[in-house]
Amino acid sequence: MKLSIIIPVYNEAENIVALLRRLQNYRFQGHEVIVIDGGSRDNSFDCAVGMVDKLLMSKPGRAMQMNIGAEQASGEVLVFLHADTELPPQANNLIIDAMNKKHQWGRFNVRLSGQHRFFRVIETMMNWRSCITGIATGDQAIFVRRKVFQQAGGYPEIMLMDDIELSKKLKAFGKPACIKRRVTTSSRRWEKIGIVKTTLLMWQLRLLHFLGVSPDKLFTRYAGK
Repeated sequence: MKLSIIIPVYNEAENIVALLRRLQNYRFQGHEVIVIDGGSRDNSFDCAVGMVDKLLMSKPGRAMQMNIGAEQASGEVLVFLHADTELPPQANNLIIDAMNKKHQWGRFNVRLSGQHRFFRVIETMMNWRSCITGIATGDQAIFVRRKVFQQAGGYPEIMLMDDIELSKKLKAFGKPACIKRRVTTSSRRWEKIGIVKTTLLMWQLRLLHFLGVSPDKLFTRYAGK
């Protein structure tokens, strides 16, 4: 079973080289790595040359970039990976095992990279909530059968909450595989803005999304504009 690992980037030069080095082993095993650059102004595009199977260009917008990557993918299973997220060892085997157990899609538990003990509380709550609700976030390395992704209509091309909306659509095809092994994702935003402030902002955005506030307005609030 072939995986296509799809990575949207936008000014991610500081992360992309280390990430792609870690993914070379998957390429050696016959899997595919696709990077979609959303018009970076640093050298993200150049950093990926020679380290991927397909290097694509797109307008900025993570959902749009991932949809473009999915269109060009040849693997049976799509794995959507953020540039600041690291897969656990043997992630390909874990995904294939989940697919062989008849799951149509899934995600990993997540670990935040920071050492503050409050991060352990945050990540535990994130993992519990995801397993209970069947809603995954992009930081959890969502994976899905390519045919199912196509049938679901792909990512809605909105500025924020695209992962939540995709999860809602994928739930129609079955419950997600909740892999307990953890991806490690950057806690940089929490550390820069403040743990409590960022946590409250995330809760607020989810509530406003539930209440029907437009993704554009949510993105403006998220970006601090």
